[in-house]
Amino acid sequence: MAYQLGENFKLFTLNSNPELAQEIADELGCQLGQSSIKHFSDGEIQIHIEESVRGAEVYLIQSTSQPGSEHVMELLIMIDALKRASAETINVVIPYYGYARQDRKASSREPITAKLVANMLEKAGATHIITMDLHAPQIQGFFNMPVDQLLGGKILEKHFFDKGLADAIVVAPDNGGLGRARKLASHLDAPIGFIDKRRMHPGEPEVVNIVGDIKGKNVIIIVDIIDTATTISLAANVLVENGAKAVYACCTHAVLSGQAVQRIEESAITELVVTNTIRLPEEKKIPKITVLSVAPLLAEAIEHVHNEKPVSPLFE
Repeated sequence: MAYQLGENFKLFTLNSNPELAQEIADELGCQLGQSSIKHFSDGEIQIHIEESVRGAEVYLIQSTSQPGSEHVMELLIMIDALKRASAETINVVIPYYGYARQDRKASSREPITAKLVANMLEKAGATHIITMDLHAPQIQGFFNMPVDQLLGGKILEKHFFDKGLADAIVVAPDNGGLGRARKLASHLDAPIGFIDKRRMHPGEPEVVNIVGDIKGKNVIIIVDIIDTATTISLAANVLVENGAKAVYACCTHAVLSGQAVQRIEESAITELVVTNTIRLPEEKKIPKITVLSVAPLLAEAIEHVHNEKPVSPLFE
């Protein structure tokens, strides 16, 4: 489906996820803008925009996934280049907003990196942010510019709805994920449960209690991000040990660092469903992992913003 785009519309990408950017361009029926990214001999990033963007409404796609510092700097430098090339607006599409897990001071002398990155994007010259599933909702308030946060849950929900699992129950792997689990359970018309973990005294083993009837059920675990996969793997193993028929897991952002893929492979998880907000290298593509594309949703959001249509229908 090709959308109606004005002559001043430009779509660019950087190095974090060029495959997703191409998918979005294909959905929109447009070409990606021409730019080059090189490095000086000492590793400094050099960016050159190879076409005119004067007076253009620019959309720039870049996840701040690993290597996070490299991708953040690419993004900041490209925004600066667009601003100095007289782009009218610079709309930054960040499928995965990294540096978001430090969103408050949990203890003394800690940074709030989610706010720091927001400040840098604004200072560089970004005028609008489109992103997906921020680690914490309050991060939207860290920006002094419009922020549209799309929800990956809709894409995950459709996958499991089409799968038609009988006797399904949605389980949050910890108390903090109850809101997300409740939304998915509501849309699938399934009951909800959660895993309650607590350590009664320092040095003692953690006590795990499963709240909800999971015996003989197809369990769906939902989280926003999977990094080391330690929590999700342990949760799946505990659920199967306590009588779950099968365990499916899903998330929007598949960071999958370190030994995460090995842990998933060795765990009791039947299928892990993720989206492509973060590029999944070939070596991490195992049969257990199903990747769903967010390109149609992001393309529709870009078209709504470009044509000054409300974005709220995309949240419903």
